[in-house]
Amino acid sequence: MATVLWDAKGVILLDILPQGQCINAVRYCSTLDRLKEAIRRKRPGLLRRGVVLQHDNATPHSANLTQQWLQRYGWEILPHPAHSPDLAPSDFHLFGLLKRHLGGMAFETEDDLISELRNWFDNLDVDFFRVGINLLLSRLQKCINLHGDYVEK
Repeated sequence: MATVLWDAKGVILLDILPQGQCINAVRYCSTLDRLKEAIRRKRPGLLRRGVVLQHDNATPHSANLTQQWLQRYGWEILPHPAHSPDLAPSDFHLFGLLKRHLGGMAFETEDDLISELRNWFDNLDVDFFRVGINLLLSRLQKCINLHGDYVEK
């Protein structure tokens, strides 16, 4: 499983869960630690201005341990209605294109797959990410205007 954490400028962190492991609150907080360090390296100043995350209400995201981590660092979470992939930029903007790219490919090793993922993300134009974030804003506004009844068709 790959967790892709990105913003309007590109991928900040690609976190690969080793085969056979499950994501839980401890692992998710470890990912947030790596994200914090990646932000420090790639987006200097963002930690001082404030980080706003958008993630769903999955158990690792809503667990007490995760909530404590987020409070400790003062990171804000955008509200995300349950079962709303139409409001998750990775679902509506990123993963479909990635699936098409990987379709039909075969990899000798997990490392080969990870290398291909990193290469693909590195070669995406920065405008791709900006458009994805802008689409999120318009989708969120539509959801607000419809009082949460937004469903992508």
